Amino acid sequence: MDPEGTDVARGHRPALSGVTGDGHTGREAVAAVWRIESARIVGALARYTGDFALAEDLAQEALAEALVTWPRDGVPRNPAGWLLTVGRRRAIDAFRRRSALDERYAALAHGLGEGGVVAGSGPADPRDAEDVLWDPDQIDDDVLALMFISCHPVLSREARVALTLRVVGGLTSDEIAKAFLVPTATVQARITRAKKTLGAARVPFAVPSVEERSERLGSVLSVIYLIFTEGSSASSGGDLIRFDLAGEAQRLARVLAGLVPNDPEVHGLLALLELTAARFPARTGTDGEPVLLEHQDRRRWDRAAIRRGRAALARAEQAGRGLGTYGLQAAIAECHAVAPSVDATDWERVVLIYEALGRLAPSPVIGLNRAVAVSMAQGPAAALPIVDELVAAGTLSNSHLLPSVRGELLVRLGRADDARTELQLAVRLCGNERERAVLERKLADLG
Repeated sequence: MDPEGTDVARGHRPALSGVTGDGHTGREAVAAVWRIESARIVGALARYTGDFALAEDLAQEALAEALVTWPRDGVPRNPAGWLLTVGRRRAIDAFRRRSALDERYAALAHGLGEGGVVAGSGPADPRDAEDVLWDPDQIDDDVLALMFISCHPVLSREARVALTLRVVGGLTSDEIAKAFLVPTATVQARITRAKKTLGAARVPFAVPSVEERSERLGSVLSVIYLIFTEGSSASSGGDLIRFDLAGEAQRLARVLAGLVPNDPEVHGLLALLELTAARFPARTGTDGEPVLLEHQDRRRWDRAAIRRGRAALARAEQAGRGLGTYGLQAAIAECHAVAPSVDATDWERVVLIYEALGRLAPSPVIGLNRAVAVSMAQGPAAALPIVDELVAAGTLSNSHLLPSVRGELLVRLGRADDARTELQLAVRLCGNERERAVLERKLADLG
């Protein structure tokens, strides 16, 4: 069983209980438990209180209390139960402060809880609340509802990403800020605005109806894909790959595949992420410099990830509804994964899949990737007109990818002066230091 992913959704807990006496160990335990259990805790509190924003705040308060208590007193036998109990009690305090002793408060005070934990009437010390029983089906609904709410269409793309990483992924604002190279205050502001927007829109804490689910699921998949894309090819900074960010997207995709097991696009996305991440070990050298596909040592590719990706792609295909945009991209990744070399890759099949993808979800990036595949299957002369059309359209004028590909095609066609102009433009536009170094070496090779 994979140590992450669907285990989280099914209610498995980390073996951290019983650790005592060491402050550093206690803090590590808090971080580990929060990383694994936060989505379930926030989801349970949101269901109990009916208020998503309040639930997230309550969970953060419980986390803060654990950071003080566990290093001093030791880790409780049921860490998640401890956090949930504290969160419930803080909820009751909040309702008391509001003087809202209505039916909702009465339900909480008299035992709105599962598995025998009575909120507000349990032991004085939350450490004694060791018998929280988690209903796997309810956990699934809670985590799935969290995903749908965090990725709600009323939120901006940036807000969806930040909120998903915070409440579903369990990342701190500092960690999210570091991953996207923005100030922590910016991330905090996005999360705060997102919660206010959800409250103003009166978004209920619930899994959407069947009618709504298809449209909303696309938003969830898009956010996970965006997180992985930034992790796998960092848009700026000194690292080509941000493994923690890409790994978080993989974990979220695995969780989602466990929660929505019959949707082909969910498995298509998971397949794409697994097959792409399988190449990570060979994508950089010992100095962190990028290693292009044709120079990668394929023996270093993660064969277990390839098997997982191909299995997920097979599940997407078995649905019988045809592959969607993520499934088609996964099928392209599979062509690379099974080929012994670049030359032995079935480039004609890759071209056909890109053409299908372009009809299903046309975009300039897909068009550019199709041009690369055409250059490998039919030669650079056949690909250059495709790239020139993209240049004329101007849709990728701020991206280094377009002049980089055009420069490479011109090099292969023997047009060194034109290639130099394109590569110089690519260097100016490239925000990632590692990728920029590769482009500069190509320039130097032109003499």
